[in-house]
Amino acid sequence: MNDLGVALRAWRDRLDPGAAGLPHHSPRRVAGLRRGELAQLAGISAEYVVRLEQGRTSTPSAQVCSALARALRLSDDEQAHLLRLAGHAADPDRIPRFVPASVHRIVERLADSPVAVCDAAWQLLHWNPLFAATFGDPTKRGDDERNALISQFENQPTRIRQTPVERTAFEESLIADLRATTSRYSNDPDIKALISRLNRSHRFRELWALRSVGDHQGAHKIVIHPDVGDIALDSNVLTTQSTNLRLVVDTPRDAEARSKLDLLSTIGVQEMTSS
Repeated sequence: MNDLGVALRAWRDRLDPGAAGLPHHSPRRVAGLRRGELAQLAGISAEYVVRLEQGRTSTPSAQVCSALARALRLSDDEQAHLLRLAGHAADPDRIPRFVPASVHRIVERLADSPVAVCDAAWQLLHWNPLFAATFGDPTKRGDDERNALISQFENQPTRIRQTPVERTAFEESLIADLRATTSRYSNDPDIKALISRLNRSHRFRELWALRSVGDHQGAHKIVIHPDVGDIALDSNVLTTQSTNLRLVVDTPRDAEARSKLDLLSTIGVQEMTSS
């Protein structure tokens, strides 16, 4: 029996098109989403949905599973079940990097603030449009540049301005957080590779030797934006209980910062031009 296909069909049948944001004025022979509608919502082909439901294709990737989960409005437990059916069982020795549907929904709800989701080693996994407009489009960076630790200790280009005191406090907090992560996922090879790379930095080696352990909970930021100027932000970090994902929410520190974020939410990542 194709358990994955059966589950997808059942979830598709139960979802009201209106709840999925689709118009449904024409009469329907059956309730639920059509295969083509699920494909449209998930960003995949209708033929691929057919093959999945009939068990005629290889295991879908974790990214496809995530897209299907969001399109089908699955709960976190259902999404975890979908991943298991697709052969993506979680490894307790590895840092979780899958962003649950509930976290995606939270990010969508916080559209008026720059929001990013990182894993426990501070690798950027997901972000909203205002984050890209404020800090720069992450799709234009390589994977290494999307890791906050690598970016910080290798002095990669950034729009964030820090005083020496702020920089020290930020780095101490990040490293204490990383130390806690190493105890939770002591066998993760990616963590070991990350620390080996960071050890090239003298600043990292000095702070790492302190063996401080803690949680990075937030920081003050000044973002130097090329079009709207300086933006004063307060950064708060919320950690998910089971997966240790870091939801980073940046809120404006004053009315001027709020107005600049409102402008950026309109222009997005496009560059402003003078007339």
